[in-house]
Amino acid sequence: MAKLAFLGLGVMGYPMAGHLAAKGHEVTVYNRTAAKAEKWAAQHGGNWAATPAEAAAGADMVMACVGNDDDLRAVCLGETGAFAGMKAGALFVDHTTVSAAVTRELYAAAKEVGVSFVDAPVSGGQAGAENGQLVIMCGGDQASYDASEPVMNSYAKLCKRLGESGAGQLTKMVNQICIGGLVQGLSEGLHFAEKAGLDGREVIEVIGGGAAGSWQMVNRYKTMLDDHFEHGFAVDWMRKDLGICLATANETGASLPVTALVDQFYKEVQKMGGGRWDTSSLFKRLRKLDS
Repeated sequence: MAKLAFLGLGVMGYPMAGHLAAKGHEVTVYNRTAAKAEKWAAQHGGNWAATPAEAAAGADMVMACVGNDDDLRAVCLGETGAFAGMKAGALFVDHTTVSAAVTRELYAAAKEVGVSFVDAPVSGGQAGAENGQLVIMCGGDQASYDASEPVMNSYAKLCKRLGESGAGQLTKMVNQICIGGLVQGLSEGLHFAEKAGLDGREVIEVIGGGAAGSWQMVNRYKTMLDDHFEHGFAVDWMRKDLGICLATANETGASLPVTALVDQFYKEVQKMGGGRWDTSSLFKRLRKLDS
């Protein structure tokens, strides 16, 4: 069993840290809102700290799952950042979805203080975190990944290293690009079915078992048709991720016309007041266009 720290107790981090405690690890948590860290410690029998540096002190591994590039820098760097409290030889694992650029920046900063850094964004949403069924895509040194994988398996159904620092974040971008296109396609299909006078549920029962089938189709079509969009990953976060994808595409020369269009559709959802709706709310946008 290891001495661990977990930074960031949102809808993902809270249950992920809980799985670590359930496995018998000694876990200290940090959250920007201290009350949530206190609640977690009381619930799971761990400890909480007032700063990332205090949480990371003496830890073998420090995991983070925060909001964006700036949030990640804030918990890593400075006098109260995790790197200031970590012992030489310790390992930092970042589960946040951020840019590959900030990942490489922090990988280099960690190395300067004798700390290893693995980028390890996750897919599977809140349900995956709660059920310990996340997919984790990783980048970083092989030895660092090998050391971190057994611990990450506490909340993962699949964990894989894709390459050097930044490769995990780049793979997560591919994931988000694919999801955006899938959800828009599903939304348009359901919209077409409604306009054509078909029963959307019966349609999906038929096509869901064929070549059109997907996780999004199986898990979201009922809630989409019922006009319920309080499930899974929020539009605000998806737009953050797609912004990273599009910026990286500009740097690499990749062409992402559909992704750029879907990003604008999500912008329209935000204007509808749906920033906290889940990503399947692209369907609600199409319904609104008809109203």
